Amino acid sequence: METLQATFFLFVLVPLVNPAPPLQQESLPFYEYGTDVSMGSLTQDYEMQSKDIRKDGTNVSLDTSLMLQSDDSQLDVPPTKDTNLPTCLLCVCLSGSVYCEEIDIEAVPPLPKETAYLYARFNKIKRIAASDFADIPTLRRIDFSGNRIEEIEDGAFSKLLLLEELSLAENRLVKLPVLPPKLTTFNANQNRIKSRGIKANAFKKLTNLAYLYLGHNALESVPLNLPESLRILHLQYNNITTITDDTFCKSNNTRYIRTRMDEIRMEGNPIVLAKHVNAFSCLRMLPVGTYY
Repeated sequence: METLQATFFLFVLVPLVNPAPPLQQESLPFYEYGTDVSMGSLTQDYEMQSKDIRKDGTNVSLDTSLMLQSDDSQLDVPPTKDTNLPTCLLCVCLSGSVYCEEIDIEAVPPLPKETAYLYARFNKIKRIAASDFADIPTLRRIDFSGNRIEEIEDGAFSKLLLLEELSLAENRLVKLPVLPPKLTTFNANQNRIKSRGIKANAFKKLTNLAYLYLGHNALESVPLNLPESLRILHLQYNNITTITDDTFCKSNNTRYIRTRMDEIRMEGNPIVLAKHVNAFSCLRMLPVGTYY
């Protein structure tokens, strides 16, 4: 009897100590939005795509479930104002900046109205129309470097009252457009601009202009009426042959000093600067160039 009781006790105790393992069911890992997911877990998920998931007694492949989930999510997303805007499909639109670089466009694309920075370098743009920026008053920086621009319509930039930086470098311009009033930096290096392509008062009213780059063009003289705000002036590798006492200074005021001008580059021009000493009397340092 004692043996029988001991055997019965063990029979009752064993299931309590070692319960049968539950049915092992495969399940997808759950990721909370905004948390970091390691590359290993992503790889594991990718490998699981060939396996079946048991759901409500029916085998459903992971590919199918993800496809259904993707379709449902697309239906739930409301359309945005950029949905029908081809620019943001062709270019990259990010927080007021539009990047359209090296995509071989031949014209300025339509821009979102809140665009502040446009980078359209190294394309095939030949012409800039006044209508390109007519509805974009928020622009602060435009870069068209490395295009094929030959023509800029009157008023294309002049109405952009917030524009501070404009680059038209490495194009085919023969004359300058009317520039906006708050411009601080203007780059027209490596074009085909001649002196007759720059109006006498082109820079006079640009009281914020600090950096002016006109190197590697075809200028015969230094532009007139340069603003007092100018700090850097690049005129290297043009065809400048002459300079006057009023180009940088004021011949009728011997005490006048250009306090803000830090650098003038004139190397690569046929002019001999030593023959025009009085032209630099108001400068704190002599221009870079040929003196003999």
